[in-house]
Amino acid sequence: MIGNFTLDQLRVLTTIAETGSFSAAGRSLGRAQSAISQAVATLEDVQGVTLFDRSGFRPVLTDVGRVLVAQARSVLASAARFDAIAASTREGIEAELAVAIDPLVPTAAFIDSLHALRAAFPFLPVSFSTEGLGGAERRLRRGDAALAFCILLPSVPDDIVALPLLGIDLVPVVSPAHPLALLNRPLAAGDLEEHIQLVLSDPAAPDGPSYGIIGTRAWRFVDLARRMDFLLAGLGWCRMPEHLIAPHLADGRLVALTIEDDPASATGPLMIYAAHMRNRAPGRAGAWLLSELQARLG
Repeated sequence: MIGNFTLDQLRVLTTIAETGSFSAAGRSLGRAQSAISQAVATLEDVQGVTLFDRSGFRPVLTDVGRVLVAQARSVLASAARFDAIAASTREGIEAELAVAIDPLVPTAAFIDSLHALRAAFPFLPVSFSTEGLGGAERRLRRGDAALAFCILLPSVPDDIVALPLLGIDLVPVVSPAHPLALLNRPLAAGDLEEHIQLVLSDPAAPDGPSYGIIGTRAWRFVDLARRMDFLLAGLGWCRMPEHLIAPHLADGRLVALTIEDDPASATGPLMIYAAHMRNRAPGRAGAWLLSELQARLG
């Protein structure tokens, strides 16, 4: 019993609304019409409302009846989810899967995998958060996320299990109207030092280690979209994921820079990992999502 009513009474109420009569509801539920009538009468008596107008040939929902039928459907759906989550947990599926993602992670494949996860585990509650650089790893360490899709610099920590998913190329680019683009030649470090570099930064550690920064004139950004706005406006240069700038390179809104002896090029593509804490292995759904992403990105 929930308060002053039972789930069975709500089920009877919604079935009458769906079938159109007490007798039809009885046939649908495999009960005598008298049992259906008694369930409704008890619910009306306990709640102090009239759910059906019985003056005609068929019972008709009253105004309050229509509202409460909608509420009953919601309660029954929640109860079904409750049962499904409990059953899934007994089968080794997480009660909830919390996922965090860094801004450099490509989203298209990840979105497709989340759709597939929903189809495979329809009752699994999934919480999702996008973070500034380094934020996904922090959520993982705090226990706020079971899985993090992120970069791990300068290396993978010993207490984290990290599955390499894909490498992304960071291309140095600038607006075609920027002075660096007008040089029209390979650039030395000295050419770059006098210009602003637009840097993606960890908001929790703005003075932490910096990777790929040339010179001292750095403007720091938490999200890629705002940095892209400044880049397109010609306010500086930066390294951007190739998949994000391809349309702008194609339409001429950005141009790629060639940097002589670029230290960033020696390290190769930036690796995106699927990570979890070594002492907190993912459950069935998390492991399924990891396999799905590997297959999709492989």
